[in-house]
Amino acid sequence: MIPGTTGRRIRRTAAIAALALAASVAMPGCAQIVDTFNNLQGEPAGVVATPQATPTAAMTFNSQFTYDGSVTLSSEIADGLRVDLDVWAVDPKRTMEWTPQNDKTFGFAINVYDERVDDKAVLAEKRRVYISWVQITGQTAQTSGQTQTAFQFAADPRTLVPSDTLRSDRGLLLNHFQGGLLVEAQTIRQLPADTYGITLEFAFTVSVEGTANTESSFQDQVIYQYLPIAIFED
Repeated sequence: MIPGTTGRRIRRTAAIAALALAASVAMPGCAQIVDTFNNLQGEPAGVVATPQATPTAAMTFNSQFTYDGSVTLSSEIADGLRVDLDVWAVDPKRTMEWTPQNDKTFGFAINVYDERVDDKAVLAEKRRVYISWVQITGQTAQTSGQTQTAFQFAADPRTLVPSDTLRSDRGLLLNHFQGGLLVEAQTIRQLPADTYGITLEFAFTVSVEGTANTESSFQDQVIYQYLPIAIFED
């Protein structure tokens, strides 16, 4: 054996052990550094974040009229006696095309139904309902938080129908074979650019017969119905 070989071998073994220990301590630290670097860089390579759809204001303005293109709103004015308001889109017929800038045309009809008698019963067996005034007011909903009265309509129904339609001093007779009141087209014109909805308030003044064929039993009422309509971006 060469003198000093044993000492050099012991020192070399100790050095190798020390390097191995240092490496075992350093490796977890390197992994932590790499993880931290990756976290700072964002998503791992090959992963693409999918953007979430942001609902528009019109989507959040709940409107059955917008969903279906038409709606029926009913008001009970006496036991078994109701007034129906039907409203439908005329132009554009696709309500997704109702935007602030374009003209938005709708039609509406008002009819009365006495559930105590058959539809084909003679008028003397029905409780008569006359309508003497109809008014519509449209209030906007805007992203700015402002509101405007953007639509107005008011008329005596007797001026909106042919002259031979049944009528009296109480107004236009609704429950008859000619089908009540029909208004084929009313137009909501340009709205503020940030409008995402408009609510139409319908108000009708009616005279209601309490007992069929009894002139002394009429009483006046005012009926209110509210129709929300979504407005989409241009």
